[in-house]
Amino acid sequence: LLAPAAGDILYDGSSFVGASAQARDAIRRTWGISYQTGGMFSAMTLAENVALPLQLYTPYSSSEIADIVAYKLALVGLAGYQEYYPSEISGGMNKRAALARAIALDPEILFFDEPSAGLDPISSRLLDDLIVELQQSTGATVVMVTHELASIFAIATNSVYLDAASRTMIDHGDPRYLRDHSEQAVVRQFLNRSNGAEAKTEPPRGSGNE
Repeated sequence: LLAPAAGDILYDGSSFVGASAQARDAIRRTWGISYQTGGMFSAMTLAENVALPLQLYTPYSSSEIADIVAYKLALVGLAGYQEYYPSEISGGMNKRAALARAIALDPEILFFDEPSAGLDPISSRLLDDLIVELQQSTGATVVMVTHELASIFAIATNSVYLDAASRTMIDHGDPRYLRDHSEQAVVRQFLNRSNGAEAKTEPPRGSGNE
């Protein structure tokens, strides 16, 4: 979303940074973003929140948008909640509503910033399962920033580990492999820091998750 301090970003083999503003905007519309806090507009209903990108970036009629909104909310388990406001539903439901908005334009890439932040373990697992299910059904690539082991093992088929001190990538690969075989001790320690079941989670059946 922001220009990098150095280097370049390649998207589908072409420079994103070097592209025109119009080209970058077109590329951004192939992305969906779910923010850590959900980012739902509190003065708008769930339907209005999900409809917003459709109203801004598609030629669909109001009735067509209403049908798409109902479908997207149903996909995330919120059928019938169109007229609810974010303040009237739980934190987990808000996260799902934000996900419905993120997939409104059928994105090629879904970005998640700490998707399970602030959720209880049960709600977190349900959201993880929903992300995997949507990835498998839509074929979208999922890019997720998280420090939650449960989410890493439930969702990711490829992971990238950033070192805070050097601000560089120190390892990448399937987290289930890196847990035991990473050449970086800090990565092994991170992935083995829990004795819970999440460290034994089977790899997701889909692909395209990071």
